[in-house]
Amino acid sequence: MTVQETARPPHAGLLDWLASHAIPYELHEHPVAFTARETARLEHIDPRTFAKTLAIAADDGRRALVVVDGADMLDLVKARRALEARHVRLLTEEELGELAPTCDLGTIPPVAELFTLPVLADYAVRDDPRITFHAGSHGYCVRVDRAAWELAAGVRYADLAEERDARPRWALS
Repeated sequence: MTVQETARPPHAGLLDWLASHAIPYELHEHPVAFTARETARLEHIDPRTFAKTLAIAADDGRRALVVVDGADMLDLVKARRALEARHVRLLTEEELGELAPTCDLGTIPPVAELFTLPVLADYAVRDDPRITFHAGSHGYCVRVDRAAWELAAGVRYADLAEERDARPRWALS
């Protein structure tokens, strides 16, 4: 896999979905970024207000989109409990490409209707009145009212994240 220099345009289905649900949004273009923290930095926002979307698969074949704050990591044990599954794993890059062929890898918007998958979000996401998430591209994201997105996307909340302290180890004492 080569490093991508340019990003795709925003996911047209996402913009149509936001408009069809009357969810006001701000579309932001930024230099190509590959991580939630890097994107948040480019957007000049706290990573805790960036909704990082991941896709998981359960051992029984079910899949889901899961959303955690950009500063957190998904805890697969907690995700397993939330799905009431014996085992869960992250989707592979190949599976992500098949699931969302019109999105850059790792930029799936957290919208159930676009990918026919349920959306589970960590409780911490509820703390923010406005959230930002990838718009299907490493170069675009959208900022929306969290409550409007949550209602329209049918989000279910659960304890999913392993909170990560961004301070260096020497500062943690």
